[in-house]
Amino acid sequence: MQLNASIFKAYDIRGVVPSTLNESVAEGLGKAFGSAARAAGESVVVVGRDGRLSGPSLSAALIKGLVAAGIQVIDVGMVTTPMLYFAAHTLCRSGIQVTGSHNPKDYNGFKMVLGGRAIYGDEIQGLRRTMEAESWSLTAGGSVRQVNIEADYQARIVGDIKLARPFKIVVDSGNGIAGATAPGIFRALGCEVIELFSEVDGNFPNHHPDPSKPENLRDLMAALKTTGAELGLAFDGDGDRLGIVTNDGNNIYPDRQMMLFAQDVLSRVPGATILFDVKCSQRLAPAIAAAGGVPLMYKTGHSLVKAKMKEIDSPLGGEMSGHIFFKERWYGFDDGTYAGCRLLEILSKHPDGNAVLNALPTSFSTPELNVACDEGEPHRVTLELQAKAAAVFCGDAAAQGRPKQGTAPSGGSGAREAASVGAVISDIDGLRVDWPDGFGLVRASNTTPVLVLRFEGQTPEALHRIESAMMALLRSVKPDAQVAAAAH
Repeated sequence: MQLNASIFKAYDIRGVVPSTLNESVAEGLGKAFGSAARAAGESVVVVGRDGRLSGPSLSAALIKGLVAAGIQVIDVGMVTTPMLYFAAHTLCRSGIQVTGSHNPKDYNGFKMVLGGRAIYGDEIQGLRRTMEAESWSLTAGGSVRQVNIEADYQARIVGDIKLARPFKIVVDSGNGIAGATAPGIFRALGCEVIELFSEVDGNFPNHHPDPSKPENLRDLMAALKTTGAELGLAFDGDGDRLGIVTNDGNNIYPDRQMMLFAQDVLSRVPGATILFDVKCSQRLAPAIAAAGGVPLMYKTGHSLVKAKMKEIDSPLGGEMSGHIFFKERWYGFDDGTYAGCRLLEILSKHPDGNAVLNALPTSFSTPELNVACDEGEPHRVTLELQAKAAAVFCGDAAAQGRPKQGTAPSGGSGAREAASVGAVISDIDGLRVDWPDGFGLVRASNTTPVLVLRFEGQTPEALHRIESAMMALLRSVKPDAQVAAAAH
């Protein structure tokens, strides 16, 4: 079958409906995934979908393909992506969520779990090759049954979380699928909940459901001012990411959330390794170490983080994008609702939750920035940056291949230290350079042809210096680099 190869991303399949992704693609994926599942000894696959307008037709086509491949399909209907993951942990071991995540309304796609693990990279490209060649294996025996998992999912969370005191909170679901379940779960925990945009509407008529963008939190901040609520929580389109806003309007970014979560988890799992991605604050690793843990910086990507956590038996991982992965007391997948409940549990032990959040260490930083590139260019540019960085930031010894080995303040592995200027270079995912007072990052996006940039300084002056130094290096490799805010 004819496919647009661009829809096969590093961690999922995602495209614009109907131009690059349609029912034919969904059915072909069902046949290919079903064949791969059966080859791996899996016979049951759970299917869910978020609230996007194209979800019902794509889900139906996907199920048709799975059944043709001899799969027993459990259709859990319209659910958050974490609820699909929950079903794939409790009802079977494999699943597909039809979701456009945080992308614009005309997007949709598929997040996949096979045999208990999220698939990514070569495995996704393998599905593409099977679909292109139509080399799937079809057989009789497929079936479909409907299962409502909402009650079991809520009971599992409510049975795990214990609040020491009640909260009055505002919950902004942005008309995403979390609006159907998250407010009810918080009420079941004893919270007074003020709802914003809980009606599931794939047109997203109020604001885009992406809490990582400050502009999407304005309604939440306004509601906190007028309602007297203690805290604001926001969710993305498929419910796997969490945004947190204090009652005085401070956005608590995910890397600061991780400081609090790490302290809590390490109180029960002392000495554990806590995983975080390269975009996170330089302040995070020292906070993890101070709480008795081992900080480990790793690549960006929810599937990559989950795989690494399983490999090293980590109880907690997190990404700057807002994916928080609890393995301690939970299943290891990213779940915005569950993360919000864990947050309230921690804060309920204090008389003023906002004071706890506002006291978390912080720095001055840019948001995620993007530099548009030609297809294939981002990875070439980052390789050139890695090659030049040692000479630019680490002096002649490093440039000659004799850098002093060290560990980055960010907890990165394979870092090179330059004592002369205090710079530490990590090439685990693009180029990250840590100085004693901040860091700069340039990495290739795994989903779109852009470079991803982020800069942080402990003072405004440090931020300006680091950003200038990193941009000078980038423009020495890509003179036409134009910086813009991340699109989605």
